[in-house]
Amino acid sequence: PTPPAPPSDPPSPTLTPTPVPTATPTATRVPPDQSETDKWIEIDLSDQRLYAHEGQTTLLTAVVSTGTWQYPTVTGRFRVYAKYKATRMTGPGYDLPNVPWTMFFYGGYAIHGTYWHTNFGRPMSHGCVNMKTPEAKWLYEWAPKGTLVVVHQ
Repeated sequence: PTPPAPPSDPPSPTLTPTPVPTATPTATRVPPDQSETDKWIEIDLSDQRLYAHEGQTTLLTAVVSTGTWQYPTVTGRFRVYAKYKATRMTGPGYDLPNVPWTMFFYGGYAIHGTYWHTNFGRPMSHGCVNMKTPEAKWLYEWAPKGTLVVVHQ
């Protein structure tokens, strides 16, 4: 009888470098009832960010402070229905005169400038969207009444 053939050497692995991923720009999804040129405001509660968009183009990214767990900011789709250069705001535990650049979008919920704290990026409010005053002024001047406001987690 013939002896069995010696086992052949297993193939040696070939080293192939892993490609380095590159950042892919993500397009902002325009809400279905908006055109590519419509102005709209997006508020991301998870990231504590506000974005001002015209269609898919983001013109402003701002760090904001939204509602605390006791006073959460509403989520959904709304429209700016009233604008005030300055207004008094009152509620449980606060009475703030001359709150600047205020835009109401649902009941007593508003986007506005903030002079009483600088702790942006953390939930701090009674449900409103607190912005740095210069950014709130820009947004107020940019967004007309009727501007879509989309608030999400």
